[in-house]
Amino acid sequence: MEFEELETLRRNSSAWKLLRADNASFVLSFLGKVFVEDNVRSISRSELVSKLDDELEAVNDRLGEDRFPKSSKAYLDDWATPETAWLRKYYPAGSDEVHYDATSAVEKALAWVDSLRARTFVGTESRLNTVFELLRQMVFGAETDPEIRLSELRRRRHEVDIEITQVERGDFSVLDTAAQMDRYQQFATTARALLADFREVEANFRTLDRDLRERIASWDGAKGALLDEVLGNRNSIADSDQGKTFQAFYDFLLSYEKQEELSDLLQRVQLLEAVGDVDPRMRHIHHDWMDAAERTQATVRLLSEQLRRFLDDQIWLENRRVMDILRSIESTALKLRDHSVVDLVSTVDGIAPTIVLPMERPLYTPPEKVPLNSDGISTADEDVDSSALFEQIYVDPEHLSEGVREVLRGRGQIGLRDLLDQRPLKQGLAELVTYLSLNDPSFLVVFDEKTHEQVHWRDVDGYERAATLPRVTFTQTTHEDAD
Repeated sequence: MEFEELETLRRNSSAWKLLRADNASFVLSFLGKVFVEDNVRSISRSELVSKLDDELEAVNDRLGEDRFPKSSKAYLDDWATPETAWLRKYYPAGSDEVHYDATSAVEKALAWVDSLRARTFVGTESRLNTVFELLRQMVFGAETDPEIRLSELRRRRHEVDIEITQVERGDFSVLDTAAQMDRYQQFATTARALLADFREVEANFRTLDRDLRERIASWDGAKGALLDEVLGNRNSIADSDQGKTFQAFYDFLLSYEKQEELSDLLQRVQLLEAVGDVDPRMRHIHHDWMDAAERTQATVRLLSEQLRRFLDDQIWLENRRVMDILRSIESTALKLRDHSVVDLVSTVDGIAPTIVLPMERPLYTPPEKVPLNSDGISTADEDVDSSALFEQIYVDPEHLSEGVREVLRGRGQIGLRDLLDQRPLKQGLAELVTYLSLNDPSFLVVFDEKTHEQVHWRDVDGYERAATLPRVTFTQTTHEDAD
């Protein structure tokens, strides 16, 4: 890296500023404990102030009252300024209280500080294998010649056949302790780095949204060209390189088969004696991935909705300007109406007359009066319960939530279509809409707007009904099933 680039980073990088701060140790310790270790993505100001008060009191008792003299609120305000940008300060939808989230600068600074620790074991073999595998994927994944690809597949099949033969004879080798520790160390490092990258992915999405807004706000061309520019890039966030790779990861994570395989592998790895002191967080790391991915996905949906409202406001302002121009023309015309010196003449082009022959017009036809015969009507003998006319359909959300929780006791997640196969709809469309609006602390309702699916049910008359909607997945938010 050149001197100028490093100097720019030193002056502008929030992570570098954090490492240079006088109270960097305290900031990294507190923010890492609250946001990174517990995978917290949003916390209210009152709760964060309470946690910081306890931490400041404990540190000042050990180091002296003047070590950190400011109040908790003052420290939070300092950490959330645009100059430092260690915390993101915002109001979530439906809340009037400020919330905080750590920025990617905190993740980067913590990762660099963690790399300074002395390691008693440094593995290299697994990383070399990973390098070779990535190179193979890139080279043969971009190959367009079918013969070359077939040759590579046959080579891999031959290696697998040889390994199968050896295993059948009982001639196979097992990873020794060093090899297992090497691979576990790389797995834990990659898993934590992947979780840390979600904050940077979310920040990149916000940057893409801000760039698009800047283009709209600074547009000085025609309105039609603006709409072509914006509507042509309405999916610019999702279609970006960042959006495509995140969506691929999200689709992979939503796969029930992959979730089951990943849970089984994590459980078996934790039981390996050669690994030694395992990281307890790795047992549930896939749940942390799911929470972070859902938060990032929700951010993309929110940004798209905000962009749509922003465009609506722009169009409303344009329509208002047109109406102001029309009113100005009308008021000017009214002022000039009484001035005789101005000769206002309006001409209308001649139009062709419409010819209608007299006999083509229909004659008046009086309406026919239908006599009503009410003879022979008598009072019915049956006693009919009229309360059915006033009954309303009511769907109990708690009953539906209990059914979802019961299904999730034996699995980590389930799709809405699979759930309805086990628990068919009994109240039709009203019950289906209630499933989509469930709010339960023990599970998340995840909407995948990229994929659509159909659900079917029978109404009270026995007719088959169907509805097409985005793929809906119910995912556990607790680790009871994993434990």
